[in-house]
Amino acid sequence: MCRFPLLKTGALACAAMLCTGAYAADPAACKDVRFADVGWTDIAATTGVASTILGALGYAPTKTIASVPITFAGLKSKQIDVFLGYWSPTMDPIIGPFTKSGSIKVLSTPNLTGAKYTLAVPDYVYQGGLKSFQDIAKYADKLQGRIYGIEPGNDGNALIQKMIGANQYGLGKFKLVESSEAGMLVQVNRAVREKQWIVFLGWEPHPMNVQMKIDYLSGGDAVFGPDYGAARVLTAEPPDYAARCPNVAKFVSNLQFTTAIENHLMVPIANKEDPNKAAADWLRSNPQVLDNWLAGVTTLDGKPGLPAVRASLGVH
Repeated sequence: MCRFPLLKTGALACAAMLCTGAYAADPAACKDVRFADVGWTDIAATTGVASTILGALGYAPTKTIASVPITFAGLKSKQIDVFLGYWSPTMDPIIGPFTKSGSIKVLSTPNLTGAKYTLAVPDYVYQGGLKSFQDIAKYADKLQGRIYGIEPGNDGNALIQKMIGANQYGLGKFKLVESSEAGMLVQVNRAVREKQWIVFLGWEPHPMNVQMKIDYLSGGDAVFGPDYGAARVLTAEPPDYAARCPNVAKFVSNLQFTTAIENHLMVPIANKEDPNKAAADWLRSNPQVLDNWLAGVTTLDGKPGLPAVRASLGVH
């Protein structure tokens, strides 16, 4: 059955070409799929997965590293086709003007749910009694009066400092220790090795969730929001992209990740491995995800997508 409406002069052409299956599912202009990456490991992971699969389908994906505001401006100007890393609610104020004006489309189904961003402790600290924000002050001596954050200016650090400044949860005498993501994790790993008590800014997805045994503190809704600072990650694209490139848009809309998937994908990337290589290796070990991700998706030249990607990856 022909999938496209016939042009006035194209009935015979459809019968001879389009309906044979030997045609491009998307126009040639859709071959170059331009992703944005704001430099976060989780977005590098998901973009690597999408790029690896699209490459196997015959497309030519590329990635532009850009800040969040520039990424959204690129979607508006159609210089960017897909952004898999719209964290909500963190980015809501930045994307709001674009969505209100109709210059960016956000897919209704998140590509990741269950993300979190709040304070965390090693499991032995949690088992020792520090299970909520209300417990932190009780263990001030064991914690040396410190809460470890990441780089100065980070929004999570700002929330911690505001909490300390307001003496919320009795934390007025605590000190925020700022360094960097890597610096904080070095300190946490050192504390874990020596079984010292520490409380720090944690989030998921991130390799820390599989490389260390940690627990997130409850009771911080007033600071980080409900459900442990719950966040959704959504996909954004130009508003007419699905009409212009329906096959890529179908694939992108199928992408559904979990925090467990991203935690594991991010480990080699955090260790400086190329995201596309990390994605290909993970897909070879977890080919079952392709069934749903490639449902209704074809190669660029209109052939079934699933067998093409399996063949490209060397899996059966």
